[in-house]
Amino acid sequence: MSLSRRHLLALALAAPASALFAPRAMAATPPIYAEGGIAVDGSDVVAYFDGNGPVMGDPAFAADYMGATWHFASAANRDAFAADPAAYAPQYGGYCAYAVSQGYTASTAPEAWSIVDNKLYLNYSTGVRRRWERDIAGHIAAADANWPLVLG
Repeated sequence: MSLSRRHLLALALAAPASALFAPRAMAATPPIYAEGGIAVDGSDVVAYFDGNGPVMGDPAFAADYMGATWHFASAANRDAFAADPAAYAPQYGGYCAYAVSQGYTASTAPEAWSIVDNKLYLNYSTGVRRRWERDIAGHIAAADANWPLVLG
């Protein structure tokens, strides 16, 4: 089959237009970062507020929230979370707060955390957390402006 220049030009012009009407191939990013459906890599988010940092949760003390399963070290922590999940859940769905401030999402490491104004923020790594700490207020303002638009 031989295509003329006219046919090639018509195809070239039609391709971008048809892409506009094609269904999106990629799904939106989930609102909670949860590897394998488990939020915060199974760490107990209530324990951060006790000053204990990341404490591994136990699947026996689990709660579902926003499409993810959250693990807790005790029934008391699970119940505290269930009573007010917004008070304990990390900001930006548990995605890296620095990444969200820059306009994208990234995974997090439970040991890279900060509590600011009684809110939990997680970062990709402790190195990224150091970058985050250089301008926490500015990064929070930028992340708040980007969230949830970064989910796509």
